[in-house]
Amino acid sequence: MRTLIGLYPLLRKLYADSGYQGPKFRRGLKCVCRKIGVQIVKRPGAGKFVVLPKRWIVERTIGWLNRCRRLAKDWECLNRNALAFLRWASIRIMLRKLCQETR
Repeated sequence: MRTLIGLYPLLRKLYADSGYQGPKFRRGLKCVCRKIGVQIVKRPGAGKFVVLPKRWIVERTIGWLNRCRRLAKDWECLNRNALAFLRWASIRIMLRKLCQETR
């Protein structure tokens, strides 16, 4: 979290899965930065498909990244190599979005 806050000092709201709703996570976040608010995105009742707010952005991005063959399997031995390929795939996606012709 300290790295995240160091990279994005203007960050004020953090969207998290229901796995992060415990007191241990909140205490840790308060130690690092008191200014960040956490909003837990919970799933609705069972049996229905409902698009959750902000969660679809994450799911869509993961879907885009899974199209990259190098990221389909975890072949890397070092985390820094895996992170480099993840960044490379993200840059590729951003460039494609920026270079698309508007119709």
